[in-house]
Amino acid sequence: MKLILRILITAFIVVALANLLPGVAVRNYLTGIFIAIVLGIMNILVKPILILFTLPVTIITFGLFLLVINALIILMVTGLVTGFYVDGFWWALLFSLLLSFCQSILFKAFEKSKSR
Repeated sequence: MKLILRILITAFIVVALANLLPGVAVRNYLTGIFIAIVLGIMNILVKPILILFTLPVTIITFGLFLLVINALIILMVTGLVTGFYVDGFWWALLFSLLLSFCQSILFKAFEKSKSR
């Protein structure tokens, strides 16, 4: 149940950010749910491999290169999901930053409301 709630929250944030950012487009909310699922799978399977291969650069940049990895994963998801469009690397970077920020706030808010 917790996984489904996290997917729905992420899908809501994806659709909301697509409406706010002119360089990001999502066809509809169902596409947002599919984006959330594919993004979760990519974060589980691809992100650790990318981190491992770019470990020296990540260490030299004190972890800031992880932002680039997140943007690259967003761009990979745009290639996999039809109905999701990001207009380049910088929009992907901004989208990933805002997505992570909003997820951390909303996930904590829903965890606190569940514990009461």
